[in-house]
Amino acid sequence: MFFYVAHAKWATPTWLLALGGGLLLFVDLLFVAANMTKLWHGAWLPLLIGLTAFTLMTTWQRGRELVTEQRARAEGSLPEFVDDLRSGEAVTRQVPGTAVFLNRDKETAPLAMRANVEHNHVRHEQVVILSISTEPVPRVPAERWIVVDDLGYGDDGIVHVTARFGYMETPDVPGTLAMLDPADAEGPLRLDQASYFLSKIELRRGKAPTMAPWHKRLFIATSYITADAAEYFGLPRDRTVIMGSHIEV
Repeated sequence: MFFYVAHAKWATPTWLLALGGGLLLFVDLLFVAANMTKLWHGAWLPLLIGLTAFTLMTTWQRGRELVTEQRARAEGSLPEFVDDLRSGEAVTRQVPGTAVFLNRDKETAPLAMRANVEHNHVRHEQVVILSISTEPVPRVPAERWIVVDDLGYGDDGIVHVTARFGYMETPDVPGTLAMLDPADAEGPLRLDQASYFLSKIELRRGKAPTMAPWHKRLFIATSYITADAAEYFGLPRDRTVIMGSHIEV
């Protein structure tokens, strides 16, 4: 960084930067050479652990980027999906009850909700699309827990709720929804009989050159090491529906 600033900002001659950089590099290489002998006496172990952790983290990060991109395309725009329900283009039969769909944000439609509409041709009388946001603070004040968005229509029974939690808090979905003001939720929610829908993504190896084949196998293997979403969010088991989909990486 120093040499970059000296070259770009101070217009220091290149020969002078090369001379100074060469001297510093020579000293650093002497230190590296002196420490190379420690590799044979056990230093390889922390290096191996660090390399393994780095490989896992970079593979997971790249894989999540690919899954997020493909999932966003599969889900489609939530406002457009709500508009189709409103206009009748998505032919559905309204059934009584409250349905809660957990989703990443309010930009895309939950896969479970889209499958319910496109394959079962039904939608519930009350629909809550819930996004959980983990804030970079230990605990979120109660007055900032919930943000409600009616998605453009105040009488269609579909609302989006963002619940904010700190990283030291465990999300409690039923308890959070019980705090909703009925006026914001377009009517009182019947949480004692509400159904909760989760979207489960199954990963498959695709032919697209998105990652090296061994990276794909590693990412798919690590994707199974996840917490049980229903238990983590405090959902009642007997009223939780898991709808699956698959994505190729």
